[in-house]
Amino acid sequence: MSIAAKKAVSIHYTLTNDAGEVIDSSANSEPLTYLHGAQNIIAGLEQALTGKSVGDKLEVTVEPEQAYGEYLPELVATLSRSMFEGVEELAVGMQFHASGPDGGMQVVTIRDIDGDDVVVDGNHPLAGQRLTFKVEVTEVRNATADEITHGHIHGEGCHH
Repeated sequence: MSIAAKKAVSIHYTLTNDAGEVIDSSANSEPLTYLHGAQNIIAGLEQALTGKSVGDKLEVTVEPEQAYGEYLPELVATLSRSMFEGVEELAVGMQFHASGPDGGMQVVTIRDIDGDDVVVDGNHPLAGQRLTFKVEVTEVRNATADEITHGHIHGEGCHH
């Protein structure tokens, strides 16, 4: 069975950056299982996997625009510590939900704290990076009607 829309796909992968540093990997753990065609993974990787079958191995490099987008300096802002009312202690790396420029919600990460100034970044941590995936397809099956309706694969015990 080939990978196509509405298929449940399981892959083992190792993700590296341009410097060859491992960013993430499914080695020594369960494979990543996702619903193909439902935007559960980055577009460039999903496109590369289309048409592949169980046992296929591939290496694909994905440019930022097909991954997490370009790094946008306008998504970095300096806020007053008072904007974090109710949070006793702030630390670099903490994440919060905030209103984005389009009015929707987005996740922002604290990048720096200098006195009462808190620098937050709304870019994905991998924005602007070219990513290389080494992938092995381990399973392809038809997704269930519920999985298709919900837009994601249901793991053990998941009964939305």
